[in-house]
Order: sequence, then C-alpha cells, then structure tokens
Amino acid sequence: MKKSKVIKVDYLARVEGEGALYIRYDEAGVDDVQLKIFEPPRFFEAFLRGRDYLEAPDITARICGICPVAYQMSAVHAMENALDITPANEIRELRRLLYCGEWIESHVLHIYMLHAPDFLGYESAVAMAKDYPQIVQRGLHIKKIGNAIVNLIGGREIHPINVRVGGFYRMPTVSELQPLREELLKGRDMAIESARWVASLPFPEFKRDAPFAYEFVALSHPDEYPMNEGRIISSTGLDINAQQYEEYFAEEHVKHSNALHSVIKGREKGKDAYLVGPMARYNLNYDRLSPLTKSIAKEIGFPPFCDNPFQSIIVRSLEVLYAFDEALRIIDSYQRPHTPYIKTQAKAATGYAVTEAPRGLLYHHYSIDAQGKITEAKIVAPTSQNQKTIENDLRYLVPHYMHLEEEKLRALCEQAIRNYDPCISCATHFLKIHREKNE
Repeated sequence: MKKSKVIKVDYLARVEGEGALYIRYDEAGVDDVQLKIFEPPRFFEAFLRGRDYLEAPDITARICGICPVAYQMSAVHAMENALDITPANEIRELRRLLYCGEWIESHVLHIYMLHAPDFLGYESAVAMAKDYPQIVQRGLHIKKIGNAIVNLIGGREIHPINVRVGGFYRMPTVSELQPLREELLKGRDMAIESARWVASLPFPEFKRDAPFAYEFVALSHPDEYPMNEGRIISSTGLDINAQQYEEYFAEEHVKHSNALHSVIKGREKGKDAYLVGPMARYNLNYDRLSPLTKSIAKEIGFPPFCDNPFQSIIVRSLEVLYAFDEALRIIDSYQRPHTPYIKTQAKAATGYAVTEAPRGLLYHHYSIDAQGKITEAKIVAPTSQNQKTIENDLRYLVPHYMHLEEEKLRALCEQAIRNYDPCISCATHFLKIHREKNE
C-alpha cells in the first residue's frame, strides 16, 4: 500500500480574499497541487458600469491598499486611450514619479516584512527585529520615503485622490519637491545597502529546465525601464500592444479556485502558464535600468538574467534602487506645467491599457458611451496571471526537496508562494503536513 504525504493550509493569511493550499505527493513525485483562492466576489467591474469615466481612477484605487497607484494609472491610461488624448510630458513624468513611490513602498514591505524572515528562519518580521533591529528599521525608513512620494504627488499615502483622467487635480511646485529630494538621496544610499544585504541571504537552488522553463511576460519601452507604458513582450518573442491583450491571453475557471487562472492562448495544456512581475521585467528590460542600478547588480554578483524565483527578492531590491534613481532624475528635471490636466470630452469609445504594478502586468479595458458612462470594464490583476505558475513551481519544487523533514518542506513551500508577493502571498505558518494512505 503506497503512502502519500499532504501539505495543507486551510486559510492563507495576508491575501486579498481567502485562499488555501493543498499538495499531495509521494516518493514518485507530486500527484496534485491546488492553490485554492476562494475569494468572494468583490464586484469592482460591476461597480464601474454606469459610472462616469472620470470616476474610474478613484474607484479602482480602492481595489488594493498596497498598490492603488497601479490601478489608478491603468484606469487613467485606458480612458485616455479611449478618448485619444496624450497629456504633456510633465504630467507623464509626474505619474512616473508617483509610480516610483508605490514600487518603493510595496517592494520594501515585501522584502523586509514578508520575505526576509523566510531566509533567516524567523516566523515573522517582529521576531526577526529582535536580532536584526537595524535592518528592520532600515526597511521601515525606506518604506516611509516611498509613502512620502505617494503622499505628496497623490494627495495621501493610501488610495491617492490627486489623480484624474488627463493629468492631476493639482501639480506640485518645484520648491515642494526639494525637501523630498533630500530624503530620496538618503533613501538611495539605504537602497544600495539593502541590495547588498539581500544578496547575502541563503537561496535555495531551483531551476525549471526546458521544455518547462518560464515564459516571462512584461512591458517594454524603448527609452526607459517599464512602469506606466510600453508594449507587451515575452521571452518567446511575443510583441503586442495593450489592445491586443485579450487576443493572446485568456482567463480560465479551475475547479479548486474561484479566482481565474490566466493562460496564453493556443498553447499546449500544461505549457500555457506564464510569469509576470519583477523577475520578468528585469530579464526582459535589464538594459533599461539606470547605470547605478546595473553597477550595484554587478557588484553583488547578480547577472542580467535570473530564473530562480527565490532570488526574485534581489530583483525587487534592485528595482527599489532604480525607483530612487528614477525619482531623483524626474525631480531634477521637473518643470511645473501651466495646467495640471487636459480637459476631456466624453464620446462613445473603447480604451485599453497595461501598466506594471509592483507584482506585475495589470490590464484594464473599458468601453464608454457618448455621455461618458462606463458600459464595460475588465481588469486582470497580476495575481491571476501568476497563479498557475506558482502551482507549477510547487509541482517542480517538492520532488527536489522531499528528503527534508516535513516541517522544513512545508516552510519551503510557503516561501515559494511568497517569492511572487502576489495578493495570495502569505506570512502564515499554520500549514500542516499529515500522512494519508491511497487505497
């Protein structure tokens, strides 16, 4: 009679909604992996229907308290795409500065509070802080500077209120940005130390070889590391615009989860998953990083390509450094425009946009009528795009580490989920492993 082992968690903590994990395996390999997301319907797309197109940025900002800027920017760009308007470069740059703030605060929260304890063997950041108080304090300080960017440009730290279709309700003055600049200089130095420290962490070995290697998908822009704009590209040659997104990507229902799994259309079943987020951005856009960021990557011995998801924490630390560098560049060249926004006129139209949330590609699609009322809305978050890849990681990970004690293997599986820092990433330690017999 063959014995199987099961890794099981009934409730994942720090998830937007509710989720669970189930893995069944034996000495021959993994029989089943289910990342169960039983998140109840939140109806944001339904809330948007019938509302004025100018309300979209404020409504979508409430979808996530960690990355509201990403939702706002995708909504704004989609509406401007529908109305065929292009704001002034000063507005575009200020939006990019706002995005820098969100990348900093979100990435640092993940690096120091959620992920680093895994590598150092602690149950939480609070426990880690007892032995590494200065490191945790540095993380909190860096995050505070990211919050300050969002507060100044967005009007408040959480769910910003200063963003609107066509631009901003108010643009900061040059003098208002100067105190922020001094903090950014300090933050950039701390970000360099952060990258050096993160690179010293112990990383499990993990590699998915062909034909099951990752397909990385991210935005790409000819002149800059992607945040707000660009074409959607992949490591296998995909190159499309936002309007073509639904021609190439689809969401599927799976029996064990209410959340949808995103796949690339036309691919063989089992080979249709893809990966979005920092690792994809880095691998596809390394040449667009700032010289300082690339020099630090070289100093810490981190190559221009990474396919070990456990090392994605290094990529995040480099993106934090890049965000500081980019924020300083924007402030140093900033000139306040004469008007904070372009006046818009409603018309029947459809618009599309994709931006890079801290966790990866975020797609928005809207249709509006002649009165400017939203008639159709579709939002695809990074979480649904990475869920299938996370399950596949667990499927490949367990056979290579099943020699570990059950508690250590459970912890490693939790860590593998947190590699992605998606909405379903968790900091819980309530996973249980028990043996069950296959009759």
